[in-house]
Amino acid sequence: MMHLAAFLFTPGSHSAGWRHPDAITECDMEFAQYVRIAQAAERGKMDTIFFQDTVAVNGSGALDGVSRYRPGQGRTAYLEPTTLLAALAVVTQRIGLIATATTTYNEPYNIARRFASIDHISNGRAGWNLVTSQIEDEAGNFGADHHMLHAERYERAEEFYDVVAALWDSFGEGALIRDKDSGNYIDPTKIHFQDHVGKHFRVRGPLNVARCPQGRPVVTQAGSSGPGMELAARTADLVFTAQSDLAEAQAFYRDLKARARKHGRDPAHVKVMPGLMTIIGATEEEAQAKYRDLQGLMSDENAMRLLARLCGDLDIFALPPDAPLPPLPLSNAAQARQRHLMDKAKRDNLSIIQTARYLATSLGHHLLVGTPARIVDTMQHWVEQGACDGFTLLSPHYPLPLEQFVDMVVPELQRRGLFRQDYTGTTLRDHLGLPVPPNRYEA
Repeated sequence: MMHLAAFLFTPGSHSAGWRHPDAITECDMEFAQYVRIAQAAERGKMDTIFFQDTVAVNGSGALDGVSRYRPGQGRTAYLEPTTLLAALAVVTQRIGLIATATTTYNEPYNIARRFASIDHISNGRAGWNLVTSQIEDEAGNFGADHHMLHAERYERAEEFYDVVAALWDSFGEGALIRDKDSGNYIDPTKIHFQDHVGKHFRVRGPLNVARCPQGRPVVTQAGSSGPGMELAARTADLVFTAQSDLAEAQAFYRDLKARARKHGRDPAHVKVMPGLMTIIGATEEEAQAKYRDLQGLMSDENAMRLLARLCGDLDIFALPPDAPLPPLPLSNAAQARQRHLMDKAKRDNLSIIQTARYLATSLGHHLLVGTPARIVDTMQHWVEQGACDGFTLLSPHYPLPLEQFVDMVVPELQRRGLFRQDYTGTTLRDHLGLPVPPNRYEA
């Protein structure tokens, strides 16, 4: 069975999607709109919803002048996602709830406590998207003059995960006695201290939240650079990646699964789910017309600004927009996404502006435009050819495109026996076919 996650990137993953007449632009701040979107994904029996997060206004530190914000810039205000997960847990029943929390600008104890609490509130549906911050603007909000270097970010992330995972095992089975007659509330022999001392963190423990319904929340990872893949292979249950070419996706899939095996893990327990944006029509002509309408709303200036963030210290605006994309100096932001763009531009002979518009259309993820049958043909082919275990679904705007996927594409997947008819388990681990990890202190 294919796995599906709905990636919620309000007001939309297309840079101009929020301008579409059908787009509800208030979905970035109105809780009722998030409820509608989450319940639509649950109606579609998806494994999980998945929130991205950035702890800054993207681009706020990159421009000179009195006003650093540009009017066409979307995604400048949205709800903090872990808070949002706790609220959505109350208005959903089965769907998984994943949110991003950076290891660069957080502390392990807070993250362990937050996601363990969400797992209890949701009865075992929580997931943590473990990332190192790629947005350099974030540094200025945490007392730093410069963004932490890529290698150091991943070194910190490795230790961060180890501390969080150990904290989640603080309480052994049956540690909470709560015996009124004896007066014993807790069994101290089943409370485990971490006493971690490392390069980046000193954490005594234990966590003051009991062991999670899932053993520990599902961990996802979105890095595709060498260090990112190593971190994912060692820690992640689900991997969100950007692949738009079948051969490229197959190579990534094989590489990641092999790395997981080297870490002593069952590769089947690491689900690879690349991003996929769909633009759906009842006919091919309708789908292409929808695509043209979206592209007509896009500003070349905003597209170029998105590309500029991944160009390192190269001033991409100084080059002719119709020139081929040159080799880019190594960025301290998203290095894997930078490599993906250079490979895509070379493979498809794209100019600078064409590369920028490609990025602005789907954030560099795979784009499918067509009828439900045509979209499912490609999805099925990718899974059957060993390119992925499923997909993380991006929407150009909200909520209609996601609702159309649920109403038009999911039935076709179900008709072909590629996707569940209904949930058979209750936790996110159940949906993904993942075992409950043993407590390290009691295994």
